[in-house]
Amino acid sequence: MRARDWVWDGGRPALDFVNTYRDRKTGGRELLLQPEDLLEWLGLPEDLPFGTSPQESAVAGMTMLMEARELREAICRCLDAAIAGESGFPEPINRWAARRQPALVQLAPDLSVARLPPADPVAAALAEIASDAVELIGGPDLRQVRVCASPTCGIRFADRSNAGTRQWCSMKRCGNREKVRLHRARRTDH
Repeated sequence: MRARDWVWDGGRPALDFVNTYRDRKTGGRELLLQPEDLLEWLGLPEDLPFGTSPQESAVAGMTMLMEARELREAICRCLDAAIAGESGFPEPINRWAARRQPALVQLAPDLSVARLPPADPVAAALAEIASDAVELIGGPDLRQVRVCASPTCGIRFADRSNAGTRQWCSMKRCGNREKVRLHRARRTDH
């Protein structure tokens, strides 16, 4: 996976995380294929160990990847259910959100604030994403959530436009494709 494959059009961490599974309207395309993909997306070093030995790290990495995907899909299902005014199964989201911990800080010798890294940076990042999902799905910003109008895309995003009528995940991708399609259709009709 390369950083160029990620999209950050969601406007919220939870939405951007849901968007790591692309093209949902046409069967889907997984972007989190390996534990290293998850680390890259989270902005963590790709060589971050998941365990103390290479074998333990490989197993723990795949386990964490599966748990991350489970969280992502729970967020997606609950978003879709909430938008439709239905109930959902938020347990995976709640379980991860409960793991959220305040940032650890201490004073350095020069009396500046030093932020300590979490013991498990992957779990800490997923807990933050889950907490964002709780606030998004259960809060007033839910009414801003849209699904790209493209017949193939499916990216979720927060519509913060003044009119609240944004249709496309990005004008650079789906919006532009639709403009080109409409232009070609008009030219064909003449």
